[in-house]
Amino acid sequence: MNPFSLIKEDFLNVKRNDPALHSTFELFFNYPGLWALLFHRIAHWLYNKGLRFLPRFISAIGLFLTTIDIHPAATLGRRVFIDHGVGVVIGETAIIGDDVLIYQQVTLGGVSTSKGKRHPTLGDGVVIGAGAKVLGNITIGANSKVGANSVVVKDVPADSTAIGIPARVLKRGFDKTPLSHNKIPDVNKEIFEYLLKRMKILETALETGDNKHIKEEDHELEELYDNFIHSMD
Repeated sequence: MNPFSLIKEDFLNVKRNDPALHSTFELFFNYPGLWALLFHRIAHWLYNKGLRFLPRFISAIGLFLTTIDIHPAATLGRRVFIDHGVGVVIGETAIIGDDVLIYQQVTLGGVSTSKGKRHPTLGDGVVIGAGAKVLGNITIGANSKVGANSVVVKDVPADSTAIGIPARVLKRGFDKTPLSHNKIPDVNKEIFEYLLKRMKILETALETGDNKHIKEEDHELEELYDNFIHSMD
């Protein structure tokens, strides 16, 4: 698609999917992420034509107006949405798939000064929560989610979640609707709950001397424990 078709699709994407939008007029004043995409689409098209100064200049104007820094060489797919967007940084060799949702203060950065691919690749349908840092030449698989303020430095498989610092990967089902990032599990909270419940079982067994139900109750805690262990892989 040419850049102008992509820009038109970006505007239509917001109109279809953002419940906060009440009029087309708002698109021109309240959506810096949308305007950052507009500047990037043009800059990226010129960059691919072999130009260097003009695309960087256009990106600089976009950064000044939107506080969103996207290198003109970065590859962004269709219907990408940068929500709010303040402080988003997307590096030179980053590759972003279709229908990706990125929140404010996200960094898709590098961990090396060497040339070549040094920034992340995001698959289709990925959601990156506010403040998350995805660093290095790693891949976030399709339909995966990165929790707010997480720091991801290793690959995340498709249909997974990554949370924490450094991020741990959870391979489990979750609601795949685009805005269900609030349903990303908190593995640290879950293992704490596991320990409390485990202690309660042992205390009850010691107080009553009844060991009959310990195995049954322990079985209910196995899923919490397994989720935590798998997240350490």
